[in-house]
Amino acid sequence: MLKYQHIADELENYIEEHKLQQGAKLPVLQDLMRQFNVSKSTVTKALELLEKKGVVFQVRGSGIFVRRHKRNGYISLLSNQGFKKMLEEFQLASKVIALDVRKPTKEAALNLNISIDDDVYYVKRIRFIHGQTLCLEESYFTKSIVTYLNKEIITESIFNYITEGLGLSIGFADTFLHVDKLTAEEAQYLELKEGDPKLYVESIFHLSNGQPFDFSKVTYNYVQSQFFIQAEL
Repeated sequence: MLKYQHIADELENYIEEHKLQQGAKLPVLQDLMRQFNVSKSTVTKALELLEKKGVVFQVRGSGIFVRRHKRNGYISLLSNQGFKKMLEEFQLASKVIALDVRKPTKEAALNLNISIDDDVYYVKRIRFIHGQTLCLEESYFTKSIVTYLNKEIITESIFNYITEGLGLSIGFADTFLHVDKLTAEEAQYLELKEGDPKLYVESIFHLSNGQPFDFSKVTYNYVQSQFFIQAEL
């Protein structure tokens, strides 16, 4: 993890731990530079990252303020943090349906910018929130980047393992949304009825150097899912 990302995490944790409300003022730039013993550019990059995540906003001449209006149980459609981080106050669980090394589909290879002869980890799992089905997830991880996965890792948090276990820095995600109806297979996994509505989300996750490493397809249970987007105008 890069220094500015570490600082951003520290500031976000501080806001969460102290339950700071919308509009609460944070220390000024110079104080943050002294606190973390870093340059102005490093703190500025950390604050820019937090602004993009919707955690803070800056007012020229006034300071840095908490932005987030957080609602429990809502999933950010623009986050690159994974469910475990977004819903850490909830009881989350996973049921592994498939985990193996295989060749990617043409679709996965295209989105991961790899050859169809390259190896990927294929993961298929159901995610639960408080014992209720939240979503069905299929993911393709480039094996040359995510070099090892096992059932224990994917039952917990894959993204936590990628950042802490492998020491990789996750940068950004491109996300595509589609509203449709559940197929018979999807309905069975999500414990709903065929033809019920679904939100289908495809995401390509990239490292901070821009290299894609995860192509993910998620089908959400419409009963359990709530979403939010924080946008800059």
